[in-house]
Amino acid sequence: ITANAGADDSICIGSNITLNGTGGGTYSWIPAASLSNSSIYNPVASPTVTTTYTLTVSSGSCSDNDIITIVVNQLPTANAGSDDSICSGSSTSLNAGGGTSFVWSPSTGLSAVNISNPVADPTATTTYSVIVTDANGCSDTDALTITVNPLPMANAGPDESMCTGATAQLSASGGTQYSWSPGTGLSSTSVNNPIASHTATTTYYVTVTDGNG
Repeated sequence: ITANAGADDSICIGSNITLNGTGGGTYSWIPAASLSNSSIYNPVASPTVTTTYTLTVSSGSCSDNDIITIVVNQLPTANAGSDDSICSGSSTSLNAGGGTSFVWSPSTGLSAVNISNPVADPTATTTYSVIVTDANGCSDTDALTITVNPLPMANAGPDESMCTGATAQLSASGGTQYSWSPGTGLSSTSVNNPIASHTATTTYYVTVTDGNG
């Protein structure tokens, strides 16, 4: 009788592995607690810590022993990064960590799905999940949400006319911050209602920013 418990192996915690003993006759594995059946040649092992199993193969009065060690590797801790928000038409860089390989889903709006730091430019609020795998082949999943905020509706007000030497008050709306250009002839470039006293016909542009930036 020559017992053979098989080659040492490894699993990720929470997984299992089928042992494969040989040698003929009857089989007995110890410890039996994490085995599906300790008296067959191919029990399923689901240890939660690294475990060395001893296999005893018997035939009549003859027997032999062999051992196998199953290393139990912990899962990585996937980190997809923090939730973020962008303005419609803009993009942001994701940055996952915790392992050596990465797979993002869904692929919509991503520059790549198999790197840690793809550029995301979704057109609608999207939750992205990332599967992070470490050097032992163990995986964990994390997710983040990219909120897509609509652009404000900038309104510079109606066109105005005035006599030379007079003034006119502009009146923009649509946001919380305003930036006018050019600044020539304006009492302020950072309020929604500056006084215009220009001496020539001028087209003014206003950039309107809302509370989401």
